Amino acid sequence: MTEFSQFIAKIGKGQKASKDLTWEEAKQAMRMLVEGQTTPAQVGAFLLAMRVKMESITELAAFTSAAREYVPPLPVPRHLPLVDLPTYAGKQDTFHVSAGAAIVAAAAGAAILMHGHEGIPERPGTVEILAKLGLPTDLPPKQAAEELTAKGLVYLDIALYHPPVARFLDLRRELGVRSLFHPVAKMLNPARAASQVIGLSHPPYFEKTAEALLMLGGKRALIIRGSEGEPELSIASATRVLEVRDERIAPLTLTSKDCGLSPGSFQSMSGFPPGQLDQEATLLRRILHNQVRGGQRDWVVLNAAMLLYAAGKVQSISAGVPLAQQALDSGAAARKLAELAIVKEPIHV
Repeated sequence: MTEFSQFIAKIGKGQKASKDLTWEEAKQAMRMLVEGQTTPAQVGAFLLAMRVKMESITELAAFTSAAREYVPPLPVPRHLPLVDLPTYAGKQDTFHVSAGAAIVAAAAGAAILMHGHEGIPERPGTVEILAKLGLPTDLPPKQAAEELTAKGLVYLDIALYHPPVARFLDLRRELGVRSLFHPVAKMLNPARAASQVIGLSHPPYFEKTAEALLMLGGKRALIIRGSEGEPELSIASATRVLEVRDERIAPLTLTSKDCGLSPGSFQSMSGFPPGQLDQEATLLRRILHNQVRGGQRDWVVLNAAMLLYAAGKVQSISAGVPLAQQALDSGAAARKLAELAIVKEPIHV
C-alpha cells in the first residue's frame, strides 16, 4: 500500500521539482484523506503543498471523481430541467443575487439545486440569506431530493450530503487559505445534473475547471468569473464565461447590454454588512414581489435568465430575460417564494 507521505514528497518539492499526481495517485490520495488514513500533519502538509504547486486538470478531476464514490447521487427524476448551482464563496461587497435569481428561475420552470457550506463570519453565505427568506437549509439528502422534485428549488448543506468534504472545507479556518476541497465541492454535482453553473474568482482555475468537467463527463456547464467568486453575471461590467457544451469549451464575454438589459452600476449590486441580513432579505422579498425597479431588479433578472438558459428552457440568455421578467410581473416569483418558505414572514415595504 502506498504511504501517503510519498504523495506529499511528490508534490511538495518546490515549484521546479514538484510533480503532478497521476489520475490513480490523485484518486488514492483522496480516498486516504476521506477515510482518515492520514495524520493531521500529513493533511496540512498535503493541502498546502498542493496549493503551492496548484492542482492540475487531471488532479482536480480525479479528486472529484474519488469524492463522488462515497455518496450516492440525489434520487431525482432525469427529466427535470436541472441546474447544479454551487455557492461556497460567501459575500462581502454585493448582495446574494443568486438566491433571488434561483427563485425567479424556478418560478419560470427551471429546477435549481443550490449547495454550499456555512461561510466565514465576515462573508455570509447563501445559506444565511435563504434562511432569512424562510427556506429550509438543513434538509437531509432524501428530503432535499423530494423538495427539489416537487418545488423546483432546494438548498443542500454539503455537510449533510458529504460530511468528509465539509470537514476539510472547515480547515480553511485553521489553514487561513482555501484548499483543493473548494473546487472539488463546486464540482461534486450531488444530483449529477446535466447542467452546472460554477463561479470562480481565481484565474488559474478558470480553464482548469472547464477541462476537469469534461474529463468527468460533464455535458453542459457555464464557468463564470463571478462576483466575489459566486456563480453570477455582473450587471455593471463584462463577465468572462466559459461554456462547456457538446464536448467543447467556448469562451464568452457577456454584458447586460448583450442580454437586452440596460447597463447597471456597481452601486446597484451593493451588499449589506454581515449584521444586516434582515435588510438584505427584505430587499430580495420586495424584488420577488415586483416592488423594485431599476438595477437591483435587473441584476436578479439577468442571473435568472442565465439559469433558465443553463436549464435549457431558452436558447440564449437574452431570450431568458423576458421569461424572468414575466415571472416577476405575473406574481409567479412571489408565489414560488411563498411555496418554498417554511417560515412565513411579512413583507416590509
